[in-house]
Amino acid sequence: MAIKRNRRFHAEVATSALSDIMFFLLLFFLIISTLANPNVIKVPLPKSDANEKTQQQHVTLTVKFDENQQRHFYVNNDEIAFDQLEGVLIGETKKLGDNTVILRLPYDAQVQELVDLLKIGMLNDLKMIIATKEG
Repeated sequence: MAIKRNRRFHAEVATSALSDIMFFLLLFFLIISTLANPNVIKVPLPKSDANEKTQQQHVTLTVKFDENQQRHFYVNNDEIAFDQLEGVLIGETKKLGDNTVILRLPYDAQVQELVDLLKIGMLNDLKMIIATKEG
C-alpha cells in the first residue's frame, strides 16, 4: 500500500526585487543629502593658544557696547554707523590693497552680532579674522 503524503503549500515572498529597490533608494537619498547645502558662513575659528601676530597692516573693525547695550562700530578707531559700515570697509580695504578685516568683539557679544558682520564680509569677498586675547 502506497502512502501519499500531503504536501503543504509554503508561501514565499520574493525579496530580491525589494532589496534592489531599497538599494536604489538608499543611493538616491545619499546623493541628494550631499547636494543639499544649507546657508552657511565659513568661519575660521580663533585659537588663542599660540596667537599669530600679523606684520602687515589690515583694516580693524571693533565692536563695543555701551551701558545701554547699544552697539558702536569703529573702523580703524573711527566710529561708523552700521548702515555705512559696508561702504567704509570696502573703501578701506581697497585703499590698503588687502581684503583682510580683523574683527574685535567683546567676549560676551551675541552670535547674531558676529553673523551680521560676517555676512557683510561674505557678500563683499572680505576675509574676516576674529582677534583673540592670549590666554
